[in-house]
Amino acid sequence: MNPSAATRPANPISMLQRLARRPAEAELCEFCSLTLPAGHRHVLEVATRRIVCACDGCALRFDGVVGRWKLIPRDSYLLPGFRMTDAQWNSLSLPIALAFFFHSTPAGRTVAMYPSPGGATESSVPVSNWAGIVEANPVLGDMQADVQALLVNRLNDAREYYLAPLDACFELAGLIRLHWRGFSGGDKVWEELKGFFSRMQENSRPAAGIEVAHA
Repeated sequence: MNPSAATRPANPISMLQRLARRPAEAELCEFCSLTLPAGHRHVLEVATRRIVCACDGCALRFDGVVGRWKLIPRDSYLLPGFRMTDAQWNSLSLPIALAFFFHSTPAGRTVAMYPSPGGATESSVPVSNWAGIVEANPVLGDMQADVQALLVNRLNDAREYYLAPLDACFELAGLIRLHWRGFSGGDKVWEELKGFFSRMQENSRPAAGIEVAHA
């Protein structure tokens, strides 16, 4: 193992920027320093939420292993029948209509994070309110702790819900931090958001066992 990966302190801002843009130079595995291809794996340091790049060989060492590091899954799942009322969403008291939710093992609870011009911001989730959402959507009970999240996009008229890898969620936060300008964000950030969710739609598949909700 490369000692730098084990000892380097977490830097959330640089991590968000790295996830949000294509590197100008080849990236290296942060465990063995092997040159990485595009689409390489990411591993989460659970205690710090630091995301590091890894080659397949190093990444697979952490697949299904309980410990300091967890392998972040590749796949995203679209939840076309996800059930969340406006009242349930409002009960979460989030300042914007865009957020992701995951179970944090160190915290022992579900955590909400929302993108902002300053990066990903954490918010507490009322236990009873989250329990009602899980009851209406049993698929949430199968989320992988720490590395898989419910990603919610309710901006404007959107009602999009995904089970997403945590690195994709932080990529979204990084895009907003990188491109936000002025009070309203500017045209560029909204173009990036549109592109991000277009890719999510294209690359996600419907989660098994989810029924399409009818009005």
